[in-house]
Amino acid sequence: MTLLTILFDGVAYGMLLFVLASGLAVTLGLMNFVNLAHGAFAMAGGYACAILVNRMGWPFFAALPMAFIVSALIGAVMERSLYRHLYHRSHLDQVLFTIGLVFMAVTAMDYVMGSSQTFIKLPDYLQGQIDLFGLNVGRYRLMIIMICGLLTLALQMILSKTRFGSRLRAAVDDPRAASGLGINVPQVFALTFAFGCGLAGMGGALGAEILGLDPYFPLKFMIYFLIVVTVGGSSSITGPFMASLLLGIGDVAGKYYVPKLGAFVIYTLMIVILLWRPNGLFGRTATR
Repeated sequence: MTLLTILFDGVAYGMLLFVLASGLAVTLGLMNFVNLAHGAFAMAGGYACAILVNRMGWPFFAALPMAFIVSALIGAVMERSLYRHLYHRSHLDQVLFTIGLVFMAVTAMDYVMGSSQTFIKLPDYLQGQIDLFGLNVGRYRLMIIMICGLLTLALQMILSKTRFGSRLRAAVDDPRAASGLGINVPQVFALTFAFGCGLAGMGGALGAEILGLDPYFPLKFMIYFLIVVTVGGSSSITGPFMASLLLGIGDVAGKYYVPKLGAFVIYTLMIVILLWRPNGLFGRTATR
């Protein structure tokens, strides 16, 4: 049963990682923009949910959509005012700009909310464990798997089966041709960026109970988001999803069997996979 418990917890952790990192997978993989401040939007959503639930008494499931909306609105404003000026700049410029935003967000949140960890008050029906086919599983982790699974399916459908997804791919591949066909490229980019920020915010709200929430959240988990996108490959959503599951299970198993090694296991997995598949699990292989 221990193996099944580790597998269940690893899948829940991996699903959470994917929702947190999926916005970065979209902006980096589809928009070719390196946004290292992605974790700041997750932190914003987490704090928005915590304030609504802990201080204003909102139901948890009513606060979750608000976490998405708050982060999406912040992302839309920042995309229109700041980010859009860097789309055609070098990746180094993007990295320097967004890492600066991270430190500004950390400092601002530390001043406003304090440096102590914040946890969201969960309803009683999400606490404790239930018996699922003879296996004791946490109710909250089961809820995370269900919600994140639905979000993953919805994201895949939007990007691959809808007109907006085709417009986004056209806007990325050839913005001038897309504009000539009547596609409003700046609007498509703005909506995509805001949607990715909203997903990060919802992931931050869902992950506050498991990962903890403090002003240093964007710095602590920045490397995890980058690992998910790098290991999975940035040419599709399938790659980051599979990488999230693999890394989530590997991280939970490593902390259970070899706790003294800490995060060594997940970095070892990353190195082995990238040596085997330099472009990521589902990355496009360069052709001569």
